[in-house]
Amino acid sequence: MASNRKRAAGVGLAAGALIGASFIAIPSEASARPSVCNTGRVICVNKSTRQLALVVNGRTVIAMSARFGSVSRGLPTREGLFRVYWKSVDHVSSLYGTPMPFSMFFSGGQAIHYSADFARNGYAGASHGCINTRDYSATRALFNAAPTGTKVYIHW
Repeated sequence: MASNRKRAAGVGLAAGALIGASFIAIPSEASARPSVCNTGRVICVNKSTRQLALVVNGRTVIAMSARFGSVSRGLPTREGLFRVYWKSVDHVSSLYGTPMPFSMFFSGGQAIHYSADFARNGYAGASHGCINTRDYSATRALFNAAPTGTKVYIHW
């Protein structure tokens, strides 16, 4: 009985060492992001990975896929550091007449918002410069967790 316990303890220590080693080799989530995304409350948007994350003090709170403006049609999503300056829960575009639920405007007419088209068609389409999301519940959670003034950092 005692030898089984010793064997189990030895296996546990060896497994723990291996698991610990694998975590050391993987860069932390925070170190993989631009440093501007790790201080305070930031909506960090990576155009290369098509991901949007609400990050609070270096910790991802909400994450989801994102779609951007069409470069070929001359309507790209701007890159840089912005702030949410206006929010509208049931916004409808005055230019295109399309619903933009949970809109968080950050630069001119560009906003982060839920898109039923993105939910239906995936990356086949594009926005007119906005950041589209396709997860309704996650977008609502983001809208509720990001007050006016929240930083938005968009990068490649």
